[in-house]
Amino acid sequence: MLEPLFFALGVVNNLALISIFILRDRRLDLIQRYGWLYLLLALPATYAIVLARQEQQPPQYTIFLILYLAFLAVEALYDWVLKIPFRESMDWRLLVPYVALYISSSYGFVVMVWKDSVPGGLLMLLLTVGQFIANAVTHRRG
Repeated sequence: MLEPLFFALGVVNNLALISIFILRDRRLDLIQRYGWLYLLLALPATYAIVLARQEQQPPQYTIFLILYLAFLAVEALYDWVLKIPFRESMDWRLLVPYVALYISSSYGFVVMVWKDSVPGGLLMLLLTVGQFIANAVTHRRG
């Protein structure tokens, strides 16, 4: 049961981030109002960790899910709790952990799906590349 949930979480995560990146370019007001909904993906991620433990899945699932939860936590802390404009300030002390967790969690969704299903892994890879492209194209310079 974990593999389909992990796959679905990865797809939803990628589609949500693609949408956020595209919307931030033209409708930043929507992101500022509703962007916190993205953080709700912590709920199925937490459930997936419980499933991984119950099903005695390889520890890689738990590790990547914890990295993803850490990414969501840093996102919540920077953007919604402390409201730090870290993307504009380009302070490496804030950016390095954020970007490392962002890339690590994206990588985790690709490799863990790929090991179970090459077609699923390819789809996840395409979505992740699309997400990175949308991020790069719409990234505002401070």
